Amino acid sequence: MTAPNLSQAGAAEAAPEPGTTPGDPTGLHRVLEPAGVLPQAAQRLDTRRAVWPSEVRVRVERLNLDAASFRQLEQRHRGDDGSVDGGAVRSQVLDIITARGKMQNPETGSGGMLVGTVEEVGEASSLGLAVGDRIATLVSLTLTPLVIEDGLERWDGRSEQVPADGYAILFDRSIAARLPDDLPVELALSVMDVCGAPALTARVVADHVGSRSELVTVAVVGGAGKSGSMSLAAAKQAGAGRTIGVVPHQAEADLLNGAKIADAVVVADARDPVALSSAVREAGGPADVTVVCVDVPGCEGGAILSTRSGGSVVFFSMATSFSAAALTAEGLAADVTMLVGNGYVPGHADYALDLLRRHDGVRALFERRL
Repeated sequence: MTAPNLSQAGAAEAAPEPGTTPGDPTGLHRVLEPAGVLPQAAQRLDTRRAVWPSEVRVRVERLNLDAASFRQLEQRHRGDDGSVDGGAVRSQVLDIITARGKMQNPETGSGGMLVGTVEEVGEASSLGLAVGDRIATLVSLTLTPLVIEDGLERWDGRSEQVPADGYAILFDRSIAARLPDDLPVELALSVMDVCGAPALTARVVADHVGSRSELVTVAVVGGAGKSGSMSLAAAKQAGAGRTIGVVPHQAEADLLNGAKIADAVVVADARDPVALSSAVREAGGPADVTVVCVDVPGCEGGAILSTRSGGSVVFFSMATSFSAAALTAEGLAADVTMLVGNGYVPGHADYALDLLRRHDGVRALFERRL
């Protein structure tokens, strides 16, 4: 059954007709409410099918919900027996998309990304895409106008990857990458979903390596996950002398040890500042660079305590409280540089895919999750 797209109701009165204006490269012309905000901050987007001259329309094949959002949805619809009501998860995702004209979890503020095929390109688009290109969008679903036309009927609500049929709109400031021919679509999408993490990790680690005569130590919290495993591989490739993978339990420690991408693997609760920092120190820390790749709140203090004075903390979790991070660093008199991983570094998709091809251990971890 096709879900009604309520986000289109009244769109003709609230926004100009496509083609009557050039359209804004950031997508401001698609914002219905509130006025004056960028699409990511909007409560509702215009999802009309017709494209402005600078836009691209994509036929959607698959969505990839971000980890923090999917975890929240699972927890909300988990019964007393521990089982997840997949139908309720599916219904809530449909409700969000229908109401907002985009996928943006109201609890986490996050969305995900998608795979699809280009079906129309505006005459003024500068994205370099052509009709028929099969692509992954590298911008968040929280700012992407989206219409679902199949009711997500092929999705059981139990996985982050969502088979779907519908369309999405890309703006001139959007980012997209053509899918590689040598990797399965599900695997490529999974990698591209987190490709900003390894690219920024490599940049930060390289900066530390270039400025110090001593070996650089890197700790990755959530090292067995998608972004975590890629960040460990990227850190080593960028010149880290020692890499430490932090995981929450022994089962993940066994997986990460088997992947052979960390010099040391430790088990610690990332929400316990003393336990986390002690584990990192015992494994060779404190770290020059600490990368947080877990999707649970409350990891700010432990990451800061695990990092040496003058070091850097990179937060790649949508569950991070940046006010908590700033106030904790201040309260601990911690001289650390804290960075927000925004998901974009030039060349990040190609870099991440190359890491996957080079590291059998990373690929095995990704394939296990699929």
